[in-house]
Amino acid sequence: MIKKTFSYIGIFFLNFLSLLPLPVLYVFASLSYYLLYYIIGYRKKIVRENLINSFPDKSLEEIIKIEHTFFKFFSALIFEVIKLPAISDKELSKRVKFNNLEIVEAYFERGESLIAYTGHYSNWELGMMALGLRTPGKCYVIYKPLSNPYFESWFYKWRTRTGNIFIPMRQTLRALATSRNQPTMFCFAGDQTPVKGDARHWIDFLNQPTAVLTGVEKIAVQTNRPVIYFNMKLVKKGYYEVDCDTICTHPKDTAENQITKMCFNFLEDIINKDPAYWLWSHRRWKHKPELQNNGA
Repeated sequence: MIKKTFSYIGIFFLNFLSLLPLPVLYVFASLSYYLLYYIIGYRKKIVRENLINSFPDKSLEEIIKIEHTFFKFFSALIFEVIKLPAISDKELSKRVKFNNLEIVEAYFERGESLIAYTGHYSNWELGMMALGLRTPGKCYVIYKPLSNPYFESWFYKWRTRTGNIFIPMRQTLRALATSRNQPTMFCFAGDQTPVKGDARHWIDFLNQPTAVLTGVEKIAVQTNRPVIYFNMKLVKKGYYEVDCDTICTHPKDTAENQITKMCFNFLEDIINKDPAYWLWSHRRWKHKPELQNNGA
């Protein structure tokens, strides 16, 4: 009962904030930056460690500069997401521009299905919502539900408002089976950290051995769905562009783990070009290969 009460109070507060104009929310974001970085130090140690390990050739001064830019963006990102329940379709379309979306449209026009891959880079939530307004076919977004059922319901309501269908990760295969007779696009944010027991495949990513999930590749190979990458870039505060890039057109012709490696190489190039806009506060490297081997 206490959890439910506090959840509803929090949701009421979030709904109130969502009604405020973005320029006002950005004022709160600036204040939050100082609170998170200088006072609370939210995951500051994790961010610093991730950056140092990912960019061993950069000086500490360069690392700290990226760190500051990340926390400023992260603070703005929080309030951009808070705005999403009340953002209009017109405003959404204005803030996210899609390039090369005709690649997706061509597949749907031919009655074919595909897989879209992206990472936790830039404002992926805003991008997925805007995609729902532009996609001519059914778009399934695979995600991990929140543990709090009240906040999960709140997020689910606005996430699906533009027509996207959100599917919990564990129900992916069921959704693929039930939609096999119609053209669909399944969207994955593939840079999540596997749970300890699922950390079976490792690649070199950002100068570190990294455990990765290979489920997207397995689905692509089994269904022979082409794989595209949604590369979302920050243009200026609150405005983004998304490039649609082809990763693989015939997955069945690829070698084992090739698609996984291609997707992570693509993400790595994006991060190296503009590193501040990836989710550095995530505990991405909490699993180590040697620890996994010892426990085998």
